[in-house]
Amino acid sequence: MKHYLINNDKFFKTLIYIVLIIISISILYPLYYVVIASVTEPSIVGSGKILLYPEKLYLEGYKQALSYSPLWRGYANTVIQTVVGTLIALVLTIPAGYALSRVDLPGRRGLMFLFTFTMFFNGGLIPLYLTVRQLGIYDTIWGVILPVALSAYNLIVCRSFFESGIPIELLEAARIDGCSNFGFFFKIAIPLSKTIIAVLCLFYATGLWNQFFYPLMFLGSEDKMPLQVVLRNLILLNQASSMTTDIQVAMERQKLAQQLKYCVVVASAAPLMMVYPFLQKYFAKGVTIGAVKG
Repeated sequence: MKHYLINNDKFFKTLIYIVLIIISISILYPLYYVVIASVTEPSIVGSGKILLYPEKLYLEGYKQALSYSPLWRGYANTVIQTVVGTLIALVLTIPAGYALSRVDLPGRRGLMFLFTFTMFFNGGLIPLYLTVRQLGIYDTIWGVILPVALSAYNLIVCRSFFESGIPIELLEAARIDGCSNFGFFFKIAIPLSKTIIAVLCLFYATGLWNQFFYPLMFLGSEDKMPLQVVLRNLILLNQASSMTTDIQVAMERQKLAQQLKYCVVVASAAPLMMVYPFLQKYFAKGVTIGAVKG
């Protein structure tokens, strides 16, 4: 019986490993394919073949992208918007999450309901656009950052962390020692909250880095556009230039436009993909924050 159970356990472990390997391949291959396709002859990519390596190098897409001067300005704008926006989001989210985690906060349930309500209903695009215009922040970095400065989901994650990670007994002990509410928050709660701060940084930074719609709506100057909008303009520019009466030139430009799509994906995702492996544990921690633990 014991021998049977051991063999049965080995069988299930082997089966689990096989399933995990299949899932990993199904996730990683599309990413690998995009990278390979970005340096492969577009006619080979368009044939639908399974690419394991670049069968024929074609680097015109990267040459075109790297020689596109607005690209580097777009990178700079995206970095500035991501850094400033993340700092503002942390300043708003962490104190709000801590306050909502306190059971002695008057009107706590009502305030939490108002924040949660915004996850399902909002005023709409036109009222938001009019608000941005009336505040005088249209065509400025604030018009992109402030509308997304606080995420209700991230606020709930932050509140859950403070509820489960900062015991009420610690606050009571600090009060006995004469610590004020502000003192407890800055001297005790914040130093114990490095995990949630890292999680929020990653969540907000990822969202700000990938922003496309709000910059397109609330920015009017080309020199203020972030990376995602610049890359979209690059694709549209090359698609338009491929329309010509010269068949040979049109075919070459069409090939370039096709490869540029893959180059754009690599250019926009590469910085986050390089950082993610070092910070992956914080993403996993963010998913489990506030979960029921047995």
